[in-house]
Amino acid sequence: MNTVIQKDILEKINFGKVSRYALYLIVVLILQNILFTQMRLLGVCPLVLPAVAVAMGMFEGATWGAVFSLVMGIFADMAFIENTIFFTLLFPALSFLAGFVSNYYINRRFFAYMGAAAGGLLITAAAQILKTSAMDTFSPVMITTGLLQTLWSLPFAALVYYPPSRLSRLE
Repeated sequence: MNTVIQKDILEKINFGKVSRYALYLIVVLILQNILFTQMRLLGVCPLVLPAVAVAMGMFEGATWGAVFSLVMGIFADMAFIENTIFFTLLFPALSFLAGFVSNYYINRRFFAYMGAAAGGLLITAAAQILKTSAMDTFSPVMITTGLLQTLWSLPFAALVYYPPSRLSRLE
């Protein structure tokens, strides 16, 4: 009985598509950690990973998007020293939410994605503010920093829309 379930799961996985997504994940993480950390605007770096989680949820569905985002969150938490399991918990939730919303309420077009990505970036900024406030004292400057991070990340969120939209169509 157990081997039948395992065989069914393995038949549903497209290993070519998984390897393309793994390559996409590596490229996005390298860009985030090497390139985007150097692109400061008013002291704020763009954070493109929440937009990637939203794109994966929209194009691969709530479940597979959350699985991809879980792996991405694990690697992101390893890259950001101040986080322990912050992105590991946040990114799958964003991806699942984006996948659910895109199945029932919005389409998968560019402008709907940009709205969902802006929402994901705002949720990430709010979660970062809450996490920092819980560990330290709250400062109104945190809100300004979160909004600047969201606005500075939106142009780069537009760039990460196209690879998942193309990869999701491949078989």
